[in-house]
Amino acid sequence: MEYRRLGKCGLKVSEICLGTMTFGYSTDEPEARRIVDLALDAGVNFFDTADNYGNGQSEVLLGRALEGRRRQAVVATKFFNPMGPGPNDSGTSRFRVMNAIEESLQRLRMDHVDIYYIHHVDIQTPHEETLRALDDVVRQGKVRYIACSNHPAWRLCDMLWISQLRGWESFVCYQAQYSLVVRDIEQELVPLCLDKGLGIVPWGPMAGGFLTGKYPPGQRVLAGTRSQENWVWQANAFAANADQTLAVLLETARELGRTPAQVALRWVLERPGVASAIAGARTAQQWQDAVRAADFTLPEELRRRLDDVSRLPDRFPESLEKEMPQRRAKAVRIPAR
Repeated sequence: MEYRRLGKCGLKVSEICLGTMTFGYSTDEPEARRIVDLALDAGVNFFDTADNYGNGQSEVLLGRALEGRRRQAVVATKFFNPMGPGPNDSGTSRFRVMNAIEESLQRLRMDHVDIYYIHHVDIQTPHEETLRALDDVVRQGKVRYIACSNHPAWRLCDMLWISQLRGWESFVCYQAQYSLVVRDIEQELVPLCLDKGLGIVPWGPMAGGFLTGKYPPGQRVLAGTRSQENWVWQANAFAANADQTLAVLLETARELGRTPAQVALRWVLERPGVASAIAGARTAQQWQDAVRAADFTLPEELRRRLDDVSRLPDRFPESLEKEMPQRRAKAVRIPAR
């Protein structure tokens, strides 16, 4: 297992992070414990949850599974989603931040979390209010690092600027949907994270199971899978060329003697700026397959094949501006000596 710095901070995390969204939903406690044990045995030290996963049960089960082994784990959780019927039981207000961290710590049975994410965008709360509250929970020792998830580039940039201007704690990483069939973050968010030194932590690297080999190209719903419930992934987020990409992935996996899930996860792990990719699993068997993505690297030719088939078309302003450096260089006349 490779360990990577989380952006520019000193914290090191395993390149594969165990996502626990299924804990307390489709994964019961004995199976959750088996998955956590296997993750630790494989060298995984990074665990991801959220207050609303399994209506709080994901945090409960993860905390129990890590009991007595807390020092081995980097634990990340999130807040934003409704956790009750009240008007202040969701969002990112100071009121909610202070309550949410206490409630998460109680469920996890921990005195601190290592990474605390803003899970979603709250258009009703000023960035300054949220960031000041997060700075306070860090100073109180309840949180080690702060981060955000699923925010557009302009909001992320604004929040980074506010933190720098005020001298408050700043984000160390950014979590976003990222896979062979969802590469949208490469247009603005990846360059921003690279420039500002944020580690990128992709969720959904196997596109909710679409890239695991269960689905043939052209099929979106499969009996007995989460796709019947439209749970977790939305096919309308996939690129228009998703089926073509899946076909090439299946062919590449056969050539490598690997499962499609391993190749899809490996591709994400080798993208610029990625610190750790979140792999979720409903069963221990699924986890054992996914974690083997740490065992190999993609040959350059096959990686390029996957890059090319899944690449999104340029949008404005990239479509106009990408040729400008070359245009400028050609216009410069250097005097002969």
